[in-house]
Amino acid sequence: MDMQKTLGIIGSMIIGLTAVPTLAASTSYPLTIENCGATVVFEKAPEHAVALGQNSAEIMLLLGLEDRMAATAFWPNEVLPELAEANAKVKLLSVEFPTLESVLEQQPDFVAAMLPILMGPDSKLAKRDDFESLGIPAYLSPSACSTTLDTGDAYGSRDQLWNMDLLYKEIDDLARIFDVEDRGQALIADFKAREQALRDRFSKNEDLTFLFWFSSPSPADDAYLGGGNGPSGFIADLLGGRNALDTKAEWPTSNWEGIMAADPTIIVAAQVDRNRWDLDTAEHKIEFLESDPTVSQMDAVSKGRIVVMNGAAMNPSIRTLYGAEEIARQLEAIDLSK
Repeated sequence: MDMQKTLGIIGSMIIGLTAVPTLAASTSYPLTIENCGATVVFEKAPEHAVALGQNSAEIMLLLGLEDRMAATAFWPNEVLPELAEANAKVKLLSVEFPTLESVLEQQPDFVAAMLPILMGPDSKLAKRDDFESLGIPAYLSPSACSTTLDTGDAYGSRDQLWNMDLLYKEIDDLARIFDVEDRGQALIADFKAREQALRDRFSKNEDLTFLFWFSSPSPADDAYLGGGNGPSGFIADLLGGRNALDTKAEWPTSNWEGIMAADPTIIVAAQVDRNRWDLDTAEHKIEFLESDPTVSQMDAVSKGRIVVMNGAAMNPSIRTLYGAEEIARQLEAIDLSK
């Protein structure tokens, strides 16, 4: 994305907003950022950044930073269509986990990660110290370090419902790190307006519950689901309902007996583009739901209350808001009185 297009996107975000943010000041370096319990110092704006995770990459692209990105990795889904041209200019290491060696080969001057499994104390890819010992500033999404990491669960759990404030902090931090604060404030204002528009559109309905199915290795295996206090729970709350799963785990798993016991009003079938498992696609999820003799008897299935959402929305990310908007369009076409 060239500068003219970047300014065009930012300008289109501002148009229509009732309160246009004031122009932000330029970043003064050295810049000190407090991030997930670590103090990170930037002597200058990065020029060769690596983004580990779709959210980190898409925030940078929305800020018009593709010319300052060396590479990206870990993409469960395709990039947002409006960012495809800009993203094509940035090297893709892998849609799955890259190796630490492949990241360091890019000679990054900044590494940002979206999940603890990509840059956390138990990550098999990298730890913050791996980069800082080489003089490379590292940044972990505030949403990622807001979970409590449990033994044996790399994704952790949440005591409180996740919300977009953590994402807005991440956008603001990255905008200051790259000295594009005006673009960051315009992006945050646009997202806040869209979030409020959804809250205004859907009244609270205590009987409305959602089950978010990310994927499963096979129909016989436990399903990976969106946790009650994670981004999936936030989406359900934004649309007036609640997550059918009352669990603090960020990514709980369940067999189908447990899912049927939850008896959700709506089943959200995630579309995951990575092609790791057969049930990554929404199409195959729906085929299973509608053909299995037992599962097909669930009210949500037999009454046609299945909606499709981009799987990336189930991570704490900008795509969470896009996912809520995607469900909102389908939800309004469903007769919940049946």
